[in-house]
Amino acid sequence: MPELPDVVVYIEHLERRTRGQPLEGVRLGSPFVLRSADPPLSAAFGKKVRGLRRVGKRIVFELEDELFLVIHLMVSGRLHWKERGAKVPGKVGLAAFDFPGGTLTFTEASTKKRASIHLVRGEAALRELDRGGLEVLGATQAQFAQALRRENHTLKRSLTDPRLFSGIGNAYSDELLHRAGMSPVKLTGQLTDEEAGRLFKATVETLVEWRDRLREEAGEAFPEGVTAFREEMAVHGRYGKPCPRCGAKVQRIVYAENETNYCPKCQTGGKLLADRSLSRLLKEDWPKTVDELENLKAEHRAR
Repeated sequence: MPELPDVVVYIEHLERRTRGQPLEGVRLGSPFVLRSADPPLSAAFGKKVRGLRRVGKRIVFELEDELFLVIHLMVSGRLHWKERGAKVPGKVGLAAFDFPGGTLTFTEASTKKRASIHLVRGEAALRELDRGGLEVLGATQAQFAQALRRENHTLKRSLTDPRLFSGIGNAYSDELLHRAGMSPVKLTGQLTDEEAGRLFKATVETLVEWRDRLREEAGEAFPEGVTAFREEMAVHGRYGKPCPRCGAKVQRIVYAENETNYCPKCQTGGKLLADRSLSRLLKEDWPKTVDELENLKAEHRAR
């Protein structure tokens, strides 16, 4: 799922291309992508773009007459800037937004079709789409610690909760926890002030570093190839590969459709975190440390 750094860069490029231009029309490739009915989508046609903003992981076009066109990319949604009048792509195409200077196409490479478009009128209606999470890059360390401790959950769960923090998801939570050297399953209620401060610093550094990296990578071209899996990342999506800090193999916890990636030496004191499915399968044979895991693998290879 595109997260804060990706969405910010999308918005910056869209601002350059559409600010001051009228939205000439919207062509829907899938009627299910539109999740609002009042005002009708046609109410936005011909309205000029006054600006763009981010609400969590949503991209918001601020139009004339207090209208807000809201795009939520979810996991597989992506945006592409094309020549004016470009067709809505087949199969993966959700919509095309036509402007005098070009056409923005909206795609989703998933059969679950979770991405969405809303058109709402007024700031109050827009706020209803905001989950209320803290904007970390504009917050103080004290505000961050307060949000973190609002509920007693694991660090991974709290950091990715949009009610607590805005724009942080599965990928960057892995990265910032690795930078902070903290276990993803540590409970927020157990954090010391020093740990909360260390995590705040790591969160800001990670988000800013990746925002700036993605800006530089895109340059003047519209950002394509947006993905949550990048070779330059330290742990996310790098299961079994060496940690860039200590060389230990990155481990993971798999749950539902997501996974948590971490370095056992840098983050958990060498302890392996129990993966639910494997723990049920191996039971008491589940290795507790990296060394036990390597020994177990060596035994299997020797058989």
